[in-house]
Amino acid sequence: MAHTTDVLVVGSGLAGCAAARSAAEAGADVTLATKAERPEQSSSYWAQGGIAVSRGDPAAFKDDVIEASDGLADPEAVDVLVGEADTAVREVLIDELGVSFDGGADPEYAREAAHSEPRILHVDAATGRHVLVPFLERLSGHDRVEILEDTAALELLCAEGRVGGAVLARGGDPEPYRAAATVLATGGIGACYERTTNPATATGDGIAMAALSGAELADMEYVQFHPTAFAGDGAGTGTFLLSEAVRGEGALLRNGDGERFMPSYHEDAELAPRDVVARAVGRERARTGRVTLDVSPLSFAESFPELHAACVERGVDPETGDAGIPVAPAEHFLCGGIDVDTRGRSSLDRLFAVGECARTGVHGANRLASTSLLEALVWGRRAGNAAAACQGVPDVDAPGFRDSDPALADSFADEKLRRLRRVMDERVGIERMAAGLDRAVSALRRLKGELDAYARTRTSRSLYELRSACVTALLVARAAAANEESRGCHYRTEEPPVGAGTDADVDHDVDAGADADAD
Repeated sequence: MAHTTDVLVVGSGLAGCAAARSAAEAGADVTLATKAERPEQSSSYWAQGGIAVSRGDPAAFKDDVIEASDGLADPEAVDVLVGEADTAVREVLIDELGVSFDGGADPEYAREAAHSEPRILHVDAATGRHVLVPFLERLSGHDRVEILEDTAALELLCAEGRVGGAVLARGGDPEPYRAAATVLATGGIGACYERTTNPATATGDGIAMAALSGAELADMEYVQFHPTAFAGDGAGTGTFLLSEAVRGEGALLRNGDGERFMPSYHEDAELAPRDVVARAVGRERARTGRVTLDVSPLSFAESFPELHAACVERGVDPETGDAGIPVAPAEHFLCGGIDVDTRGRSSLDRLFAVGECARTGVHGANRLASTSLLEALVWGRRAGNAAAACQGVPDVDAPGFRDSDPALADSFADEKLRRLRRVMDERVGIERMAAGLDRAVSALRRLKGELDAYARTRTSRSLYELRSACVTALLVARAAAANEESRGCHYRTEEPPVGAGTDADVDHDVDAGADADAD
């Protein structure tokens, strides 16, 4: 069956929604394809802290973005971000979607780490949910937007540097969806790590598809870890984070000995840049056994009722106990990705990328808190407009696919993904050693080779997601190995990374997994 549209958007987070809205408002017919079946399967839904605005002072906002980036942010891209922040938030989120930020007409601006002043608009500590749900509802009623849920993108339709859509898997056999312009808004790479604040769907699909089609990527080594993810029982992939707004309100970090430790790591203490706080939390956990977030200096249940409820649900009530909330670093955000310009245009003709899968240049080596939703909104609007201007659908051949047993493929993919996460956690985490990165590249290449051999005669969504994770993990590991300079959230060390197993432990685990697969 032939499927053709003006603009194909892959991904239904804030970036994808903003691109779809902008393209549709410009007169294009839009197909929005998403792996998600529910809004909470999007990373945007999980965003807690809020969305930063300039409050009429873009120069100060720009300074904070560049300083947090360890000086590597692109000034031109930052000018776009801070210059359009107030207008984009007011026109789209407040006026059109009716998002009611805390404080209403007299907003309660929060301050978060590395911000020089309070400028964060928020809704409790669940801003992403309150922004994304009305956005999806708005698009679902738009006469120019078709939304395909539970739909995975497997391949880009690409030839001679021009993209003409993608192959989508929706229930039955994969089918080509042809488009005059394609916008990737597939989110991050959290599924490549065991502990992450991303949903399980974040397998790096857009980055892998773009890379395999020849698109340029940049800054893949800069993987940001959030310092305060919940670390109680059952906290693993998709764990929730304790927003930096909590520390902005006065919460303190304490180690297993009850000592407040951040002042000895940075003059801004708990409000230091994320990479600094994450490394400090990791080291103190390794040294003293645990780290807790002490919320006794504030009225936690009153100020952050949803976070309080989430803690209580998991057996931790910081209002009645004296142990604080157990926290640990977790993979949170990829600062690099598909290299794009200020209109979201990639190096491939008619391919755009927005949101976390894109490298706009805004974040440099480390992202400033509460700029991800803003970047998604600003670049989504710009890319949607640019995509809508593309005319004519390129004639690109679609690949063929083979049937396979889904249960067998899923079992294979699950085991390989566990091995991939072990390698990334131990070798390509918060702190990285040269020898460990070289071993990671070798292990991931072996893993991808096993996948390629297995998938030659099989097709399934789980295998394509595993391929995306393997390709993306390799790109991160290779970029980290090539960059010998510690900047921001890419931190090189000559000592074994905090909390890491020995080389023998990790190598034995990977090799044992390979042997088991062969049996």
